Amino acid sequence: MARIKGVDIPNDKHTCISLTYIYGIGRSLAKTICEKAKVDPTKKAGDLTIEEQNALRDVINEHLVEGDLRREVNMNIKTKMEINSYQGTRHKKGLPVRGQRTNRNARTRKGRGKVVANKKKQ
Repeated sequence: MARIKGVDIPNDKHTCISLTYIYGIGRSLAKTICEKAKVDPTKKAGDLTIEEQNALRDVINEHLVEGDLRREVNMNIKTKMEINSYQGTRHKKGLPVRGQRTNRNARTRKGRGKVVANKKKQ
C-alpha cells in the first residue's frame, strides 16, 4: 500500500481513482497529476514502481492538499465568523451557508421538527 501525504492509497484501484483518497484531489486533478508525472492512470496503484510513486509525490507536493488545505479552509471559516459576515453567522448557528432552503429540509442541521401542541382540525 503506497503512502502519499500521510494517506494510504488502495492498491486494488486505478492510480487515478486511488489518488482521490487524498483530501483536496478530485478526479480531474488526479488525471492531470498522472499526466504530469507520466504515470498511466489506468495502472493499478499496487503495480506502481518506486520511481513512479516518487514522481507522483513530487507533483502532489506542488498542490495544496491534506493538512494544509484543511487548515486553510478552517481559517477561512473562522475569519468569516469573526467579522460577522452572513456566512459566518450561518456557520455559528449550524445552518446551511450557501442559500439552501430550511423550511423543508436541513433537518440534520436544525434538529427534529417541532410539534405544535393541541392544534385542532376543523
